[in-house]
Amino acid sequence: MRKVIISMVFASIGIFIAVFLDLITMKNLLLFTTVLFLILLLYYTLLTIAGLYYRTKEQKSISLEKYPSVDILIPAHNEGVVLKETLDAMVRLHYPGELNIYVLNDNSKDDTPEIAGEYDETYHRVHHILVPPGEPKGKSRVLNYGLQISTGEYFCVYDADNQPEEEALVQLVETAHSYTNAAGAVGYVRTLNERKNFLTRMISIEFQVFQLLMQAGRWQLFRTGSLTGTNMLVKRKVIQELGGYDPYAIAEDAELTLRITQQGFFLPIVPHSVTWEQEPESMQVYIKQRTRWLQGNLYIVEKTLTVPGYFKGEMMVHSIHQLMVYVVFWFFLVLSYVWFVLGVFDLLYISHTLPLMFIWYVSYIIYTTQLMSAQAAENSFTPRNIFTSFIMYFTYAQLFSYLFVRSLVFYIKAKKKQQVIGWDKTTRFK
Repeated sequence: MRKVIISMVFASIGIFIAVFLDLITMKNLLLFTTVLFLILLLYYTLLTIAGLYYRTKEQKSISLEKYPSVDILIPAHNEGVVLKETLDAMVRLHYPGELNIYVLNDNSKDDTPEIAGEYDETYHRVHHILVPPGEPKGKSRVLNYGLQISTGEYFCVYDADNQPEEEALVQLVETAHSYTNAAGAVGYVRTLNERKNFLTRMISIEFQVFQLLMQAGRWQLFRTGSLTGTNMLVKRKVIQELGGYDPYAIAEDAELTLRITQQGFFLPIVPHSVTWEQEPESMQVYIKQRTRWLQGNLYIVEKTLTVPGYFKGEMMVHSIHQLMVYVVFWFFLVLSYVWFVLGVFDLLYISHTLPLMFIWYVSYIIYTTQLMSAQAAENSFTPRNIFTSFIMYFTYAQLFSYLFVRSLVFYIKAKKKQQVIGWDKTTRFK
């Protein structure tokens, strides 16, 4: 199934490129981009359908005779606002094997040390670790230090604002053990402060689609999953063989995913392993967070295009997905704005084919259907969520272009000046 879909996509792209080279009139250019964009939308539609199938099908019950040792790594820099609730959730985790929880205190100046120290004294599983200062700053370096001072067979990463459900960890471990060549397993991240305002509600709906349904769809179709930065389990032996985290990668989870896949390992998706995470409550914090994420993914796109081997085997799915999301999709998103304006003012019309506005209508319908499908799978339909879904294409989705350009400018400037792109911590809210 996977090979057939990949072959169809490449064959289609090849045919349209050949037509493009032969026909270079404006009409044919618009026809070419229209069909190519429809193929892109078809790909996302297939992922959504496959994700719904995987998300809703009955999950097999798994139980292990002996549960491996696991270390939970929690990078923490000035996390006093949220750390107590996080550690309360960590000590409630149900795990029948050996479990150690490491709070990796990265030079915090607030009350993070006091909170972590109190839990260290109270619970034998919790350990407050002072991470030595160093460069480059960021999550990757802190996690590498955590791997040095811990010894578990697996390690599981949670951000300092996460509150995993009691069975989240054991479900990740059981799933990882059910696949012979699994490097770990990846859970699902839900929004803790969804009802705070429209921004948090939109982020929550976005996660339900792109962090769950799309992930589940790629796993169902291609047996490829991506690490999410939190609520993710990895075998220590695997990351040791890979040389640890790349300290210069801001999107450390996505970068590690590519190297794990390159070695032929799986990362199964576990939708029923849930952690609750705080999301940005203001536009300023959101823009800073997403700029960091996009810069991290631009780093990966650069590696994909410059380092040999990123389009071989299972890596091909990840590489194509990166390029489709962070290059092709953005190009067509901008193009759709142009077509919409031309269609509204009747400035350009293609004869003998569909009007320019048709592509915009299709985009809107598919995008909104994906949002509704995700809510149906999560049973999260409410009048406010339904209304939010209808307006997200005009509001939230359009931020991507601005964020992409902003991130690209910052990334190019840093590369030109040979600067290391700094880590920008997300502001927490009480």
